[in-house]
Amino acid sequence: MTAREPVPWDTPGPLAGPIGVPLVDLLDRVLSTGVVVSGDLVIAIADVPLIRLSLHALLSSVSERVPAPWSDGGPL
Repeated sequence: MTAREPVPWDTPGPLAGPIGVPLVDLLDRVLSTGVVVSGDLVIAIADVPLIRLSLHALLSSVSERVPAPWSDGGPL
């Protein structure tokens, strides 16, 4: 089995393989716009649901230059 190398960004011709994206660039793009992660987990025995967990998370970056929308600094 041969390993496939990522195609460099500065290739003059058409792309013919996977394009490598550094993890830092991916995290920077995700955190600059924000992302919502959600999921449901159901624990069941014999097709009878016993426990259901709904998980929701918001991932975003925080900047000191952007003021908080609350007048007292926040809900906590």
